[in-house]
Amino acid sequence: MVERSRREVLLTGGALGAVGALAAASPAWSWSPRGSVIGEGDGLDPKAVWDPEADLVVAAVIDRGETAKVNELLKTWTKNGQPLPDGLPADLKAFMEKARQLPSWADEGKLDAAVNFNEKRGLYLGVTYGFVSGMLSTVIPREARAVYYSKGGADMRDRITKTAKLGYDVGTKNAFKPDGEMIVTCVKTRLAHSGVRHLLPKSPHWDKVADEAIPISQADMMVTWHSLPTTVMQQLTRWKVPIAPAESEGFLHSWQVTAHMLGIKDEYIPASWDEANAQAAQVLTPILGPTPEGVKLADILLNLADFVDGGHVSAPVLSALTRYTLGDEIAGWLKIRETPFWSGILETAWEPFIAVREGLLSLERAPGPVQKFYWLFDEILRLGVLLVLSGAKFPISIEIPASNNPNYPN
Repeated sequence: MVERSRREVLLTGGALGAVGALAAASPAWSWSPRGSVIGEGDGLDPKAVWDPEADLVVAAVIDRGETAKVNELLKTWTKNGQPLPDGLPADLKAFMEKARQLPSWADEGKLDAAVNFNEKRGLYLGVTYGFVSGMLSTVIPREARAVYYSKGGADMRDRITKTAKLGYDVGTKNAFKPDGEMIVTCVKTRLAHSGVRHLLPKSPHWDKVADEAIPISQADMMVTWHSLPTTVMQQLTRWKVPIAPAESEGFLHSWQVTAHMLGIKDEYIPASWDEANAQAAQVLTPILGPTPEGVKLADILLNLADFVDGGHVSAPVLSALTRYTLGDEIAGWLKIRETPFWSGILETAWEPFIAVREGLLSLERAPGPVQKFYWLFDEILRLGVLLVLSGAKFPISIEIPASNNPNYPN
C-alpha cells in the first residue's frame, strides 16, 4: 500500500472533508463580512479560499517555462502609472492590467491623511515593522514554514529586503499615485504568492510539516496583514503615541487598499480598527507558537545585524528590541538570548523618548519645520535600512519563484 502524503490527506480530508481538515488545524472562522470594507460577502471560511484568478495564470507561466523571461521583463516595470512591458504573455498581461486597478472604495483624502501620519511617525513605523511585524512572522507557524521551505528561505537577506520594500513603499508620499511604486510592489507580491502556492506543495519537506494542502490562503494573508497594521497600531497605542483620528483612519485605509491590491477579498478586509482588532483576536493571537523553522528564521533575521556593523553592537540591540516589543514568552519561543544592558535602556528610556519627541511634534510655534525635520530624518533611516539589506542593489525587484528552497531539493 502506497503511503499517502499529508497534502493528499488534507486535500481529501478523509471523513472530515477538505474544508473540515483545514479548519481543524486552526480556530473556527466566525468573523462576519458585515464588518468588512464592503459590508457584505459570502462568509466563507478564508482558510479554504486562495487567489484563483492569479493562481491559474502564474501556474501557467511556470509550467510553460516562462518564469525567467517574465521576471526579466518585470524588472523594468517600477512605477504605478508605467505601461506594462511589451512581451509579457497575453494571459498574464490581461490579469495584471486588472490587478493594478485601485478598488472603487479607495479614498484619496484618506490616503493623503496616511501620508501625514507616515511623515510624523516614520521612526516608530520602522521599529514596529522591523521588530514587531518582522519577528512576529517567525512565530506564525504557517508563514514560517512557507518561507523556510520556499525560494525565499534560501536567501533571507533578499527575502526580508523585498518585505521591507512593501513597508517602505506604503509609507511614501506618492504610494498609490502614478509616480509611486506601491501598486507595482503589491501586484508583483501577489504574483510571487501564486508562484509559492504552485510550487511549495511539491516540496516533500514542506509536505511533512504543513497542516494545509495549499499555502498562503486568504486566512494566511489576513494573519500576515494583522501582523503589520493591526499589531503596529496596538503597539503605538501601548506607547501612548497621540494620533489624530483622521490620521489613524488614513493609516488603516492605506493598508486596506494594500490588502485589496495583494489579492485579499474585500469581504475579509476589516472596515475599522475595532473590526481589525476583533478579527486579529480570532485569527492571529490564537495561532502564534514556536516551530523549528521559525526559530531558525528568527536567528537568521537577528544575524542580519552582521551586515550593519559586523554584529558588534547591532545583534544585542535587535535581540533587546525583539524582547521589549514582543515580550518574554515569544522571545523564549525563538530562543533569543537576554541582553540585560540594552533591555534596561529600552525599558527605562523608550517611552520617555517618545513623550519628548511627541512634545516637540506638538509645538504650535513651528510645527511645520519640526515635523519636516523628523520626516527627513526618518526617511533617511528607512532608506538606509533598504540600502543595507539590498546590498545597494536598486531597483529591488520582486519575482515569481522558479523553484522551492534549493537547500531542500524535491
